[in-house]
Amino acid sequence: MLTSLIGFTVVAALLTVSPGPDFAVVLRTALGSGRRAALCTALGIAGGCFVWGLAGAVGLTAMLAASQAAYDALRVAGALYLVWLGVQALRSARHRRGADAAAADEPADGGAPAVPGGPWRAFRGGLLTNVLNPKVGVVYLSLLPQFIPHGAPVVATTMLLVTVHAVLGVLWLGGVTLAVHRARAVLQRPRVRRRLDQATGGMLVALGAAVGFEVAR
Repeated sequence: MLTSLIGFTVVAALLTVSPGPDFAVVLRTALGSGRRAALCTALGIAGGCFVWGLAGAVGLTAMLAASQAAYDALRVAGALYLVWLGVQALRSARHRRGADAAAADEPADGGAPAVPGGPWRAFRGGLLTNVLNPKVGVVYLSLLPQFIPHGAPVVATTMLLVTVHAVLGVLWLGGVTLAVHRARAVLQRPRVRRRLDQATGGMLVALGAAVGFEVAR
């Protein structure tokens, strides 16, 4: 069991640091709503891992893997959600362009703007980002069984492995959040924020479009 746990931890760490929707959403939240909201978003993403882990344990991800229609429907929903997040970021960048004409390019006062809807909204955003990504379920379905020792309780071992993945994700995304927070004096400058909003918005739209294009092929 220890050997399986170590092996899975290495694989999960590589998956965690790979750039994807989770990274883009947390980065966008950290820039736009502050450290607390970004950490709540990271916890929501971790919660999505547990949703997919439980689904895999009861066979729902197997159904998604077997049913192309169900898989595509969930992927389309996820693609639309990512595009919507990206459009929001691009709209924010456009609004900031007008603000640049009225304000000097000076560091912000360090305070983060209030989060509409509070921590729950941030948590929900992270949860939806993960739950609406069926690739997570398919990866769990194909990957986790390889690290469940023969004779081990399937559900309990599955949730243990998912916990490892979730903890790694929170640590990584929490590190990203803290890095953004420490650099806030520079990142909160209107011109820099506008460029970052454009970059993260473009990344999210591109990710959503890529998912949608793959479904349409």
